[in-house]
Amino acid sequence: MVNQRPGAPRRTRIIQPVAVTINKPTAWQRIVPMLRGFDYPLLLVILVLATLGLLAMYSSGFDQSGRFEQHARNMALAAVVMLIVAQIPPQRLMELAVPLYVAGIALLVAVALFGVSRKGAQRWINVGIVIQPSELLKIAMPLMLAWWFQIREGQTRFAEFLVAFLLLAIPVALITREPDLGTAILVLAAGLAVIFFAGLPWKVVLPPLVIGAIAVLLVTMYEPRLCADGVNWHVLREYQRQRICTLLDPTRDPLGRGFHILQAMIAIGSGGLYGKGFMQGTQTHLEFVPERTTDFIFAAFSEEFGLVGNLILIGAFTLLIYRGFKIAAEAPTLFTRLLAAGLTAIIFTYAFVNMGMVSGILPVVGIPLPFVSYGGTALVTLGIALGILLSIAKLKRLMPS
Repeated sequence: MVNQRPGAPRRTRIIQPVAVTINKPTAWQRIVPMLRGFDYPLLLVILVLATLGLLAMYSSGFDQSGRFEQHARNMALAAVVMLIVAQIPPQRLMELAVPLYVAGIALLVAVALFGVSRKGAQRWINVGIVIQPSELLKIAMPLMLAWWFQIREGQTRFAEFLVAFLLLAIPVALITREPDLGTAILVLAAGLAVIFFAGLPWKVVLPPLVIGAIAVLLVTMYEPRLCADGVNWHVLREYQRQRICTLLDPTRDPLGRGFHILQAMIAIGSGGLYGKGFMQGTQTHLEFVPERTTDFIFAAFSEEFGLVGNLILIGAFTLLIYRGFKIAAEAPTLFTRLLAAGLTAIIFTYAFVNMGMVSGILPVVGIPLPFVSYGGTALVTLGIALGILLSIAKLKRLMPS
């Protein structure tokens, strides 16, 4: 405070404005917070698989106009979707469980009533754009079941499991009816994984496994009778019966139904230990391997990279699945544990069934190989699943100890 003499004129202090400069954050400064808490081992495995997928697609699809470029674009889109979904907290995902499930069931019913048919299958619906609603259930199904057991506070009474099986059976039945056995298997695998990790007793799990093993043994023993012309299996459509019979004996129709399997097995075997080399596969580039950029791309990969390449690919998938189950085991809530386990089960089923059918140990179904096979919808679905896994892992890492 300034002392002034009595009667002196009052002095006014002028305060000069101070210029304040606000620096806008750079793009990198905005991105860094988004990456904080990510599971980097999981991201590294994803990068390895994406690289192997691009190599395989370039070699098998270089002579198909735009195939590699479209696959790279789809993979980039899946990566963006993955990073966006990874920012959504699991609590928000839990709020989406019921709406996504109900919307998925409603769309499946709409497909059954007035869906679009292609190649004998009614799997699509036109809602301004043509979509395949069954893809939505790959994510909605584990979300719904994880939500159900969370709100029931992890209770493992008979009633809880009965409702869970009912919630699973509805979409699986609708998808199987289309028919789309491949997607039905994926949805079923995700749902069963959630139910199993919710605490389903072994006394309930073992009987179906035993019955299934006995059924496989009997079908193998009586294959000549069961696969004879004119035999109706009733529980399966004719083309599904033929796929199983072709698996048991591909030489029954080597130039027809068995052609895919036989050529794929020849390509895999001809790769040997180290493979024929990048872009050197004869079975692939002479077009003996059908669908070499989609469902049967594993045969093309095996021919060019051999056993060593297959071990690297299988090892990368194994690490991805291990990391997914580790994230599930360390997740902080029942909802996140079950959701992570269900999504990891989908990725395992994708890889196992595709490699199994191409190698001739499982029937041929329409399931692509993750990261490797061409297909935009499957890659985006995979990106969503991986994004949710990253979100769950981030929740654990950012929680105070």
